[in-house]
Amino acid sequence: MTIDRNLRITRISICLFYFVTGLTFASWASRIPDIRQNLGLSDGDLGLVLFAIPLGQLLMMAVSGFLVNRYGSRITLIISTIAYVMVLNLIPFTESFAGLFAVLVVFGISANLQNIAANTQACFLENIYGRTIMPSFHGVWSLGGLSGGILGAVFAQTNMPIAAHFLAVMAMSLIVIAYADTHLLKEDSSEETAKTKPRFSLSDIDKSIMLLGVIAFCGMCCEGTLYDWSNVYFATVVKPAASLVRLGYIAGFAMMTIGRFTAGRFLKHFNESAVLKVSGSLITIGLLTAVSFPYLVPATIGFMFIGTGISSIIPICYSLAGHQNKIPTGIAITVVSSVSFIGFMIGPPVIGLISDMTNLRVALGLASLLGLAVSVFSFCIKSRK
Repeated sequence: MTIDRNLRITRISICLFYFVTGLTFASWASRIPDIRQNLGLSDGDLGLVLFAIPLGQLLMMAVSGFLVNRYGSRITLIISTIAYVMVLNLIPFTESFAGLFAVLVVFGISANLQNIAANTQACFLENIYGRTIMPSFHGVWSLGGLSGGILGAVFAQTNMPIAAHFLAVMAMSLIVIAYADTHLLKEDSSEETAKTKPRFSLSDIDKSIMLLGVIAFCGMCCEGTLYDWSNVYFATVVKPAASLVRLGYIAGFAMMTIGRFTAGRFLKHFNESAVLKVSGSLITIGLLTAVSFPYLVPATIGFMFIGTGISSIIPICYSLAGHQNKIPTGIAITVVSSVSFIGFMIGPPVIGLISDMTNLRVALGLASLLGLAVSVFSFCIKSRK
């Protein structure tokens, strides 16, 4: 199939929105150790604070699919992305646990709406392309996350104030949004969707969609663990030189990025179920390696395995949900995302609570069971080919 220039520009524009959100989230995640130190938070306190972002996402779940389906993914994507980078800049000005928690709830609300809108755009474009391209969009998100992690490490090492760091990220993001917003797909309005999908009712949510949600739940638990606890694990358990504290996070993100850019090639030769089985196994191996050998090299290798395993789970689940023919794409993605983000919501806080009761190595070791669950449930997945 020949892809014309306009579609390529549209794909690049959608990719830029994924990049901005990855950059924004990683900017926050990379400064978690600094924010934790500034506010004097314990592991338990940090675990509860990390509950705020997925709580905001979950609160928005009930209306995100409706808003995308009602107003179209283009306008909701633009507005939510701008809100996302603006709320990031409120974080440095919080002076208490409660203030940080409240801001991160709003951060999560804007993140959820952006997530549903961006993945809806990607599903529509994937339909036009006629082949699997969803993992590449998530690869760009990871590339943004990797860039944000590296920038965060550099800025933290040079003692740049968090407020100045986040302001620079917002300025760059708004420039990118100003360019990309005019090239997004415009034909996914509610009227257009109604032509291709029947009206939605709760009875249309069958077990196959919920199974995708459960697999995504396990994947998001592990993904949230990488984002929120990798830096803390290195800082408090591995204890490398200060310049290497973020190495696990960066290594995991790097492999996640590579995995998402290469997943399309694997999916040409292997079905989705097979790729998910391998992904879950890699997560389990990676976590067990990192906690069994808490030293710089093996722990870094372990997080590389974790990042590789995580890379394909969410893109595959969203893609399979978006291509079913029972309910609108935005609604289907919202259903899977709703279940998965419960995992993102409870995973990191539970890690913190278990760590308080035992230690962080035990907590991350138990998380390896989630990778095993991904592999087991993948046997029940109906692949597209």
